[in-house]
Amino acid sequence: MPPKDDGPRINEAITNANVLLIDAEGEKRGVMKIEDALDLAADAGMDLVEVSPNADTPVCKVLDYGKYKYQAQKKANEAKKKQKVIEVKEIKLRPGIDTHDYDVKMRAMKRFFDDGDKVKVTMRFRGREMAHTELGFDLLQKVKSDTDEFAKVEYEPKMEGRQMIMILSPR
Repeated sequence: MPPKDDGPRINEAITNANVLLIDAEGEKRGVMKIEDALDLAADAGMDLVEVSPNADTPVCKVLDYGKYKYQAQKKANEAKKKQKVIEVKEIKLRPGIDTHDYDVKMRAMKRFFDDGDKVKVTMRFRGREMAHTELGFDLLQKVKSDTDEFAKVEYEPKMEGRQMIMILSPR
């Protein structure tokens, strides 16, 4: 069987002359020739799998390769299930936002941080507001100071076209 890139080498794909063998019961059998190790694996009706290829003498184990692959796949799926994907939520503001509206946006931001998500704060400028971008910058500085205890700035406020963008991530 040709060697595969996606897993350990098995049986004839192992090219070393000598290997450290661990049998099906988990007992260390010592260093032996690859032919003898392959014979022992064949007698047990199992495969010879290289578990530690980078050692001075590669470590090989006698086991059922199909079952080994299945267990590894199950372990990978379990790990994947437990990992949290970080999303980037967006909050849009305007320079003339009212205090109550600002408070509502801040509560939404706090909820996003509690869920472990990043928040992209977008300050939109329309018409003559473009002449007073410093008002928007001051508002983003207020957002930065209000969220300081539970979020850190990942991307400082910066103009991009007609909007100013800042990205915050949870602490």
